[in-house]
Amino acid sequence: METTVKPDVVLEADDGDTPTLSSHALEALKEFLAEQSRALEEASSAAAEDEVSLVSEDWRLSQFWYNRETAETVADEVLNLCRTIDSPAVACIACPTLYAYLKKIDPNAPAQLLEYDKRFEQYGSEFTFYDYNLPEDLPSSLKHSYPIIVADPPYLSQECLEKVTQTISFLMRPGQAYLLLLTGEVQTNRASELLGLRPCAFRPNHSSKLGNEFRLFTNYDPGTRLGGWEQE
Repeated sequence: METTVKPDVVLEADDGDTPTLSSHALEALKEFLAEQSRALEEASSAAAEDEVSLVSEDWRLSQFWYNRETAETVADEVLNLCRTIDSPAVACIACPTLYAYLKKIDPNAPAQLLEYDKRFEQYGSEFTFYDYNLPEDLPSSLKHSYPIIVADPPYLSQECLEKVTQTISFLMRPGQAYLLLLTGEVQTNRASELLGLRPCAFRPNHSSKLGNEFRLFTNYDPGTRLGGWEQE
């Protein structure tokens, strides 16, 4: 751990015997305080650079962004999967936080964001408008194109998960496909029945405190990653 040594303070007495700082000590103290201020600013700037800037959450669209730890953990897992696949491609269904962190960690990550909020049109050709009520109303170029799919349904209802499942089937590349689902714990049984998913020990969290417990489900055994599958 690095330490900073404060300058020695030398006191002088004026005619009234009141001790004061010498001009040399006063200048050294000013330099020390300026150095400390610069260090704090640099630390604050470094912390800000680690965060990804997103548009504000819109509760009317049931938007709740992941916190940094969750976004980075899931993004790292997705990039790890990409390294095991020929011609990797990632579909991010209603999870813009994940998309943003994927591109921050690896600007060349082959990811497509499917999202209802058109503010994310800023991502250009990697944005596709998506309304879960129309699960297959998507460009034909996306059909059966993704070996990695991450989904975060906007609502914790059976109807919503069933329709997102239709979208996953539309997007999934034939053969081995990796599925990751981030949703409420109340969807555990449905996630298993609809998609054959199991919960991992890793618990996702959001920047805003939510009342519902959220889980991360996968259709593959992550081994030691993501805390592994939770033991039944």
